[in-house]
Amino acid sequence: MSDYLVKASVYGGMVRAYATTTTEAVEEARRRQDTWATASAALGRSITITGLMGAMLKGEDTITAKIEGDGPLGAIICDSNAKGDVRGYVINPHVDFPLNSQGKLDVKRAVGVEGTLSVVKDLGLKDYFTGQVPIVSGEISEDFTYYFANSEQTPSAVGAGVLVNPDHTILAAGGFIVQLMPGASEEIISKLEKAIEFLPPISSLIRDGKNPEQILQQLFKDDDIKFLEKMSIKFQCKCSKERMMNAIKGLGKKEILEMIEEDHGAETTCHFCNNKYNITEEELKTLL
Repeated sequence: MSDYLVKASVYGGMVRAYATTTTEAVEEARRRQDTWATASAALGRSITITGLMGAMLKGEDTITAKIEGDGPLGAIICDSNAKGDVRGYVINPHVDFPLNSQGKLDVKRAVGVEGTLSVVKDLGLKDYFTGQVPIVSGEISEDFTYYFANSEQTPSAVGAGVLVNPDHTILAAGGFIVQLMPGASEEIISKLEKAIEFLPPISSLIRDGKNPEQILQQLFKDDDIKFLEKMSIKFQCKCSKERMMNAIKGLGKKEILEMIEEDHGAETTCHFCNNKYNITEEELKTLL
């Protein structure tokens, strides 16, 4: 089943909910970057949540999330848009550890517990919206939950999970974001907290064949869920030779002249998808 995302309204509009499967998108990121198991879990959770946040945007708006912890992974950078395109990469893809005390991939150890989570939204305005919070757990989901509460003042529950096969391919990946709207009663808040507490791990639900609608139905049980929209989610890179040449142009005349005189060309690699672009000596001259 191809990855997709659903948007829903619950409790008469007092709660908005998003759920997604991202198994194929995370596998594509893993394949392109050759991430090891723990790195795959950290990157996969980040890609999933960034994709969910992209679904909250409109038109040509975009969002970029960066998790910079003090663990061996280095930074994780992901971006997405309102159309379901998502991509991401991690600075050090070859990070893996034994399972933690709960029998899960030790994402916290890989990410670290000191650092920042920053989010930049390009909403087509003169200035970008930027929010930054400290990392509170290194488990990714809890860090984004903290971000929503403190940077966007929107009480939210964020969950994302990734299961990795013994051969390092992705078995299951997905997540959800549930947000309280202004005016939600204490009864609704209490009911929601209890529902999230008893929800099985999201990656296990996806492994067992549950789709995004069924995940929300399991979360909200018999409560009235109004599904609003369904959209595909896919790993999609925006790189191109033209973009790479523009990046080289930004280095300045001196750097470009050195590339021409010393290397007689240039080779660039996209961080997100690992595609390589060869720029000829003649093409470099056009940049001057």
